[in-house]
Amino acid sequence: MKRVDVVVIGAGAAGLFCAAQAGQRGARVLLVDHAEKVAEKIRISGGGRCNFTNRDATPAQFHSRNPHFCRSALARYTAQDFIALVQRHRIPFHEKHRGQLFCDESSQDVIDLLLRECDDGRVEHWQPCAVSAVRARADAGVTGARFEVDTARGPVEARSVVVATGGLPVPKIGATDFGLRLARQFGHAIVEPRPALVPLVFDAATWAPFVDLSGVSLEVEISAGTGRQRARFVEDLLFTHRGLSGPAVLQASSYWQPGEALQIAFAPGTDWPGTLQRAKATSRRQLGNELATHLPQRLAQAWLARGGLPEERTMPEVADKPLRQLAESLSAWHVAPTGTEGWKKAEVMAGGVDTREIDSRTMESRRAPGLHFIGEVMDVTGWLGGYNFQWAWASGYACAEALAAERARDAQTAA
Repeated sequence: MKRVDVVVIGAGAAGLFCAAQAGQRGARVLLVDHAEKVAEKIRISGGGRCNFTNRDATPAQFHSRNPHFCRSALARYTAQDFIALVQRHRIPFHEKHRGQLFCDESSQDVIDLLLRECDDGRVEHWQPCAVSAVRARADAGVTGARFEVDTARGPVEARSVVVATGGLPVPKIGATDFGLRLARQFGHAIVEPRPALVPLVFDAATWAPFVDLSGVSLEVEISAGTGRQRARFVEDLLFTHRGLSGPAVLQASSYWQPGEALQIAFAPGTDWPGTLQRAKATSRRQLGNELATHLPQRLAQAWLARGGLPEERTMPEVADKPLRQLAESLSAWHVAPTGTEGWKKAEVMAGGVDTREIDSRTMESRRAPGLHFIGEVMDVTGWLGGYNFQWAWASGYACAEALAAERARDAQTAA
């Protein structure tokens, strides 16, 4: 039977990075993944250029039922640390928008970086190789191996197991619930998983007035969620045939709950009541043309039709009451989605393994010593814009440090 210090299950961003870091610190690491291709989610991310971190990442851009959990790992391995690694590997990159960093050429550059780091750590990599079972050993005190892992290439004994299986989005590239099932097996609670960073959809009747707006995009201020979990973003919104998408809606989707309404303000920063009243007093334009100076023309026309306002009426001809109602609707459009586009379109999973049962410094289970969870499988979800990759690097690094420290203690005890 093969024996190693650590089995890392999942060769995505978190798994590759953790395996590399642990291996470079002296641990004997076996990295196992069932998929045919390595790091396929990295490959397709960022339009094929991998938004590998965000220069401004802080705990404020992450949400969880245990909101302080991410602080320790993010403080110990920062965006600047990963940027330095990218620079050391001479990968050209650029900042696209609000701290979002992308490869100049291809996501493959980040995958190659991670594979080289694994080589430097002498990580053994079995892929494709499915894991069918993980069992705790009763004789760990005698053998030192706390787990037995059944794989398609045979059983493996390990002192530690790291679950880096990711979330449920994009099942066509191999996403499964294996990590969640494994967590349950060892007694962990699961925060109900749901698609996040995902477009939102509406029932056909509600959306009928907006179907023809598909492709229209504009900047909005959007709010979603309730209480402490309420968030506000200023980003671009995109109308689709079925609902709303674009960065604004993807961000809001992580906080939105079924049955809740979104609040959307068009042209954020615009004082709509004052703007429309001043136009009424000074402009001879038709209402539709006036509104089109602030909004895309198709949206302006649809919005007036929705409110029963004739776009050809000149500004002085518009009565004060309907003008106030128009201003209110543009300042705070309340609209309730009926659902999301689901796992096939989601970028990440919200929910996952409850972090209240995991040590935030080591990523180790409080229920099963030697069992660790890193990356997306846990109930930690970052905003759109490189934050989820930064969580993969930070949680993987924290775990690798803990694994190396434990190995050093074992070696000292044996000596």
